[in-house]
Amino acid sequence: MRTVVVAAGLVFEKGRVLVSRRKAGQHLEGLWELPGGKVEEGEDPRAALARELREELGVEATCGDVVDVTFHRYDDADKCVLLLFFEASLAPGSPPPRAVDVAEIAWFGPGDLDPAVFPPADVPVLDKIRRRLS
Repeated sequence: MRTVVVAAGLVFEKGRVLVSRRKAGQHLEGLWELPGGKVEEGEDPRAALARELREELGVEATCGDVVDVTFHRYDDADKCVLLLFFEASLAPGSPPPRAVDVAEIAWFGPGDLDPAVFPPADVPVLDKIRRRLS
């Protein structure tokens, strides 16, 4: 079983966190997630996150400290995910986020962070996000 390293961003604005919905045809399609993606071999995870946010949401972002790390085994996809959650923010002058390579985007408040609508690997960080938003 292979392990994929993924960098995800916690982008906060006005008491909400930015989330994106996985496209149809993808593993875990239709679930909401913290935006980001796969870290390529030899790529710095922060650079990977900035690249993924640009490709998926059309934004320029700065990536800060690691907020959390989770590991999850997806037996149905024959892979493991090591997920690095970074504090991130939109860079000055960045366009607003839009759904470029995701099904849709949204800003979720603390009451919207239902674990049932997120991939299992994202669930452990949701309590930290709720505390941050409260």
